[in-house]
Amino acid sequence: MSRAAAGEIFRAWGRVVKRIGTLLPMRRPWKLTAIVLFILCLGLGTLMGNRLLALTDEAQDLLRLYTEMVHVVHEQYGGEVSYEDLVHSSIGGMLRTLDPHTSFLAPRAYDSMRESQQTSFYGLGILVGMRNGQLTVITPIDGTPASRLGLRAGDVIAAIEGESTETLSLDEAVRRLKGPKGTQVNVTIVRRGLEKPLELAITRAEIPQTTVRYPYMLNEETAYLAISDFNRGTGREVAEALADLRSQGMQSLILDLRGNGGGLLDQAIVVAEQFLPAGAKIVETRGRTRDSFQDFSASNPADDQVVPVVVLVGEGTASAAEILAGAIQDHDVGLIVGTPTWGKGLVQTVYSLSYGAGVALTTAKYYTPSGRLIQRDYSSYFDYSFDDGSATVAAIGEDPAEVFLTDLGREVYGGGGITPDIEIEPRRLNELLQYLLGHSSFFDFGIDYSREHEIESQDWIPPADLIAEFRQWLLDRDVATDEEIGEALDEPDTREIVERYLHAEIFNSVFGIEARYRVLASGDSQVRRALEVLEEARDLLARRRALDGRPEVPAMDAVGF
Repeated sequence: MSRAAAGEIFRAWGRVVKRIGTLLPMRRPWKLTAIVLFILCLGLGTLMGNRLLALTDEAQDLLRLYTEMVHVVHEQYGGEVSYEDLVHSSIGGMLRTLDPHTSFLAPRAYDSMRESQQTSFYGLGILVGMRNGQLTVITPIDGTPASRLGLRAGDVIAAIEGESTETLSLDEAVRRLKGPKGTQVNVTIVRRGLEKPLELAITRAEIPQTTVRYPYMLNEETAYLAISDFNRGTGREVAEALADLRSQGMQSLILDLRGNGGGLLDQAIVVAEQFLPAGAKIVETRGRTRDSFQDFSASNPADDQVVPVVVLVGEGTASAAEILAGAIQDHDVGLIVGTPTWGKGLVQTVYSLSYGAGVALTTAKYYTPSGRLIQRDYSSYFDYSFDDGSATVAAIGEDPAEVFLTDLGREVYGGGGITPDIEIEPRRLNELLQYLLGHSSFFDFGIDYSREHEIESQDWIPPADLIAEFRQWLLDRDVATDEEIGEALDEPDTREIVERYLHAEIFNSVFGIEARYRVLASGDSQVRRALEVLEEARDLLARRRALDGRPEVPAMDAVGF
């Protein structure tokens, strides 16, 4: 029987079941469920033959047990619980027995996932976050309705359509701010320095959902480009950003994948093609079924404009981002710097279910071009979810089977995730700095400072008394004691970090988030290390190009901030 014919029969059975549901009294919904399951089993038997019918009795017994359990819990549990909650949570429990990444998507979660993969949405054009328990504007996006109406970093969105945001989660608040194009949303804005709140009616418009944010030149020759995740427009965004950076004189690139949790596989492939030679394998998938075995190679390879690249990775780098980093490393077209990546190499195929729900089902595993399995061990859910990466690093090199070779014969390691060529930990913050960041002290001070001081250019340099002013600001608000602040600021490294964070948040308030990123990058230990090894990346790329019989890479001048 053809797949199309089988599908039509299933749809017919669905119509029969629906009709039965309209005829039966609803006082005993579990009985209806049992009847429906029985009819579906008969339908499956008709389609699949005697082999399936031999399993029908067992399947019916187990499904009857399940429906009886749902009924007993719903009727006899000591608190109120809905059928929907019981079924959804039981589905979640079932899927957790498979692997950490197979997941049930309730209708709202399914819609949110699909929206996140699009290149735009309809909304106001602001980045928001929770600051001290308040829904706060982090920055408006240029050219959007929010920026045209003058929303500023630090504005608190106190109410949406007259309802206080105090009890809303961030996700729920964002959902309410979004909506159809051309519709209005009424928000109440509390702004420092104003006695009364601002009541604004903002018309929603199309907002680009970019994943390549604020690419810029670190110096005259070296560009910086960060990819936050992979949605449907990422490949195009990267191509456009690289073209623009070349026009500005880019001769080398730092590609930042830290915090990139992945996304769409096809877009990771499109991005990889912009760095790899013709025909180079990008990733391989292997699973249980025949169609899960696939190779993906560069069909639109990079041209001779490829430049030396250093890729920054960390424990937040996962999935599609690991595919990109692994392909660059295995084919010797760039160096990997940072800390070991997360190790998420399970392929999820998303299937649509009834009532707007879906399931992201693991169907295969990802392998890098050299044959490394990206997925790390998940036999212990606790270790997998809360591992700091040390277990993966410790296992490297102990098993010869976990050592693989790149195109040039360099050793790279399996065991899960991508191990950097050059490991460097990010700078660790002391307890007070973590506390100040957690309480948005730098962010809040930057807003207050920019209101009281005139800052006209990004050439502005923090004055000598900036830290003293920040110290007094903290004392005035009882954020920390004078002794605690003094002990922390006596450390030269801490003073440098404090000044850089203050500088960054002041610039965020005045010039926007791109200016903030630039300031933070100037003191980023991993970015600085990437700059130091660009010459090594150039030599590696030259050797790789020689392997292909392509021209040498032009030498670079000295680089630095």
